[in-house]
Amino acid sequence: MNSPLWQPSASIKNLKKRAEIIRSIREFFYQRNVMEVETPSLSQASVTDIHLISFNTEFLGPNYSNGVPLYLQTSPEYAMKRLLAGGSGAIFQISKAFRNEESGKHHNPEFSMLEWYRPGFDHFDLMDEIDSLMQAILKCEKAQRITYQAAFGSIFNTNPLTASLETLKQLCEQHGFENIAKDETDKDTLLQLLFSMVVEPTIGQEQPCFIYDFPASQAALAKINKDNPQVADRFELYFKNMELANGFNELTDANEQLNRFESDNLKRKDMGLAQVPADLNLIDALASGMPECAGVALGIDRLIMLALEQSQIKDVISFDIERA
Repeated sequence: MNSPLWQPSASIKNLKKRAEIIRSIREFFYQRNVMEVETPSLSQASVTDIHLISFNTEFLGPNYSNGVPLYLQTSPEYAMKRLLAGGSGAIFQISKAFRNEESGKHHNPEFSMLEWYRPGFDHFDLMDEIDSLMQAILKCEKAQRITYQAAFGSIFNTNPLTASLETLKQLCEQHGFENIAKDETDKDTLLQLLFSMVVEPTIGQEQPCFIYDFPASQAALAKINKDNPQVADRFELYFKNMELANGFNELTDANEQLNRFESDNLKRKDMGLAQVPADLNLIDALASGMPECAGVALGIDRLIMLALEQSQIKDVISFDIERA
């Protein structure tokens, strides 16, 4: 008894400022005629990405006497795309997202996400709009834009799009990751290790920085670039040692999306990871005709950390996982 863990992890002063920032975000979209939506946190399908881990549970009730598995969503992306296919037009959502992963300075398993979609935009149009939001909330300078290839090459003097597995292992060894790299057979795992541990700390230190043209093998839900099939129309936003946003010129091809889900699950099988049911409602939505659009997910807690100059996520949320 009498444990201090009943108390909020953030100060009430910070929580008041958080509320003001979230109100400003909503006003930003209301002024642009972007509709706010809500989608379920629980779904019968989830993300197949080998690098993401969902929380899961089971529903027992009417029509499901034998139980049905449910997943807490790692982002509201799939359901929002179903709204787009249903004719919603431009939409945004501020919601909780859940990832059964690391907890630390920049991570909490339950966190707040801002996600929005712009029919008629490509990823460069969307970067412009994100930049406007960043300047409005953080009062920062206009963001830089650098290709993945240039950012990686400036550190390693190596082309990440053509580097061999052996070359990437050698780079990992040079930077102290030999134990991780020695038995790794997936190039993208090594690229992500090198990028997150060595490249990211060098970018976006003075002003926000968009990294774009990710390797096609890391397309996730983005289109492959029509002029250069080695890269995907995917970008991420970094500022002061934090990854803030992940965005795409969205894939609208149902068959290609289903292939990517199935490929992810094959990788999961090879890695001994649990299979995740592909979201066939999303596939049907894409097949019915989702409009060409760009979309992005942005971590609100991290944005507020930057706005309030706080170094730990627990200082901007009411109760971190230790107090939940």
